Amino acid sequence: MAGTRKKLIRGDTRNLLYGLLFISPWIIGFSVFLVYPVLSNFHLGMTQYSGFGAPEWIGFQNYVTLFKDPLFWTSLYNTFYYVILAVPLGVVVAIGLAIAMNQKVREVRWYRVILYLPSVAPVFALSMMMIWLLNPRFGLFNYILSWAHIPAINWLGDPHWSKLAIVLVAQFGAGHVGLIFLAALRAIPPNLYDAASLDGASQWRKFRHITLPLLTPTILYDIIIGLGLGLQVFAPAYIMTQGGPLNSTMFTALYIYKNAFEYNQVGVAAAVSGILFIINATLAIVIFWSSKYWVNYHLE
Repeated sequence: MAGTRKKLIRGDTRNLLYGLLFISPWIIGFSVFLVYPVLSNFHLGMTQYSGFGAPEWIGFQNYVTLFKDPLFWTSLYNTFYYVILAVPLGVVVAIGLAIAMNQKVREVRWYRVILYLPSVAPVFALSMMMIWLLNPRFGLFNYILSWAHIPAINWLGDPHWSKLAIVLVAQFGAGHVGLIFLAALRAIPPNLYDAASLDGASQWRKFRHITLPLLTPTILYDIIIGLGLGLQVFAPAYIMTQGGPLNSTMFTALYIYKNAFEYNQVGVAAAVSGILFIINATLAIVIFWSSKYWVNYHLE
């Protein structure tokens, strides 16, 4: 009996070693490209470092400086404002695009290509295009608003509208996620809709009670990805507004960039990056925890 137990233990140990051997490339990559940079960043955040010379250890002084800096809190507010608007809106737009791309029409393949193309365009090109579209004098957006006799809006020059302009830029990338939602839509068994039709369900009730619940795993994926990207929004604000007007688009990532490359305060920038990492990880954990209450993985 004891000999058999020892053989089982040896077999389990051998299997464990084989398993670790096979996943060792991933473990090495995860440690080198994720764990080490994160730990190194937290260490750098506790130093005074200009990018030249050797970092000087100062403990939590960078964090104390940050908490006293009104611009830091403004950047956090702007970032959360953007995330709260852009992420849910992105989900709605992506689902709408998926439903449009799932229609049974002859030209649907061309529609899919047209709806997907903006998501592969460079952010620089989209931002420059949006500067033209949002021009307060001859931009397309204000031209459309004029049809409804709505006064022209200074999208990029008015602090009340500037963040919304950045949110609009983000929606041009919804085509990529829209294809993922399209795959999820096509995976829903058609017999569920047939049964609902026999019961006299309307299109809205089919969407509410069949489509939407079965899309919740994809919605969870989109929220997690959108949250990470939203907290790191940088390029549109840097290109279109440079953080203005009146710091209304000074997002946290742009604040990090300015500290690191314009003010030569690399230690402060690293401290902000560490805070942003903690916020991102915490929100992701909370969303994953809450998913057990609203994400449906079953067809019942």
